[in-house]
Amino acid sequence: MGFQQGLSGLDAATSQLDAIGNNIANANTVGFKASTAEFSDVYAASLNGSGASQTGIGTKLSTIAQQFSQGNITASNSPLDMAINGQGFFRMSQNGTISYSRDGQFQLDKNGYLVNAQGLQLTGYQASSTGTIVAATPVPLMIPTANLSPSATSTATVGLNLNSGSTVPTAGTFSPTDPTSFNNSTSMTVYDSLGNSHVVTMYFALASSTTTPPALASTTASSTWNTYLTVDGTAVPGTPAPALGQLGFNASGTMVYPPAGTLKLGQLNATVPTSVTPGANQLSMVLDFSTTTQYGASFGVNQLSQNGYTSGQLSGFNTGPSGIIQGTYSNGQSKNLGQIVLANFADPQGLQSQGNNQWSESTASGAALVGAPATGSLGVIQSGATEASNVDLTAELVNLITAQRNYQANAQTIKTEDQIQQTLVNLR
Repeated sequence: MGFQQGLSGLDAATSQLDAIGNNIANANTVGFKASTAEFSDVYAASLNGSGASQTGIGTKLSTIAQQFSQGNITASNSPLDMAINGQGFFRMSQNGTISYSRDGQFQLDKNGYLVNAQGLQLTGYQASSTGTIVAATPVPLMIPTANLSPSATSTATVGLNLNSGSTVPTAGTFSPTDPTSFNNSTSMTVYDSLGNSHVVTMYFALASSTTTPPALASTTASSTWNTYLTVDGTAVPGTPAPALGQLGFNASGTMVYPPAGTLKLGQLNATVPTSVTPGANQLSMVLDFSTTTQYGASFGVNQLSQNGYTSGQLSGFNTGPSGIIQGTYSNGQSKNLGQIVLANFADPQGLQSQGNNQWSESTASGAALVGAPATGSLGVIQSGATEASNVDLTAELVNLITAQRNYQANAQTIKTEDQIQQTLVNLR
């Protein structure tokens, strides 16, 4: 026995205590991964080869291996916090230098970029102005704060029932101000190209006689309803037209015209004059009456919907499991703003620790495999949550006792060697 074995044991025990102490110190660090000190024995080289009775000369530290097991996911009060449930790392950028992290505590900087506490930018796929996400080279994700552009109404769906027991209005000429010139009416809000809202009112009057439009001579209808439109109280020119401003129903109460052709079944064209909306494009929309019926029940509106909307301001955003960041706007609309990417490695233990909860790629880890969350082997994103450290504090305290015993035992071997040496010196 020599001093070298004891000294190597003391060094090993010290390294183990350092690893355990670092784990305990980071027990509450978000995204931290525990480390384990791994050792190997040491034997002296021999020119004649090693014999069966060769005595080792101690131990050495092989590596500090990080354990990339899943940490507990806990809810947080910040909607910008994100946790990875499964494999993968957030891909961070600092002036083009890429690093990786499991710490999902993010915030918005003054330029609208998603950054961590050190100012590193979260990367992903930026969405186009229309909300389309194309997988390309990941870039720092920015949350645009510009208003959502308005969208003019182009289609509207009107589902209702016209009472088959209705009688022909007494007034022969339609007037929106004369309730005796129509049977029923209903209104809906539509939008022009500038986002201005307009009230479209539809009036329905049972025709005095069932006259099939000439273009629809082959169609048989038992009753016909004339349809009139006003926008903000102004009558829309051209309605009712012979073939498009009338709704025809058969004896079963089902609509038979307008039929399929250049227009879809049950659709009515309506063009609003530019004068109704100064400065905006002429509003042209298609009214879909295909679900309208004529039954022996009172007039009722079952569906009124349209695809236009006014401009809106960004009121918030959230991140889905697939990493897609979706913005919500004050006008009730939503749009994709971008998608977070994750990176995985063939050997995560080969990553180089950089501090500040960051790792960098190395030759041992292999190249980063970048993709969208929930694809391949990559995990999913949980918004409004963080991943806690995977340190098992109870196990670390037990390991601490074991490492302390190892240190004491190795110190004892040095003490024993010293006593033996003293005995030899004292020989007379």
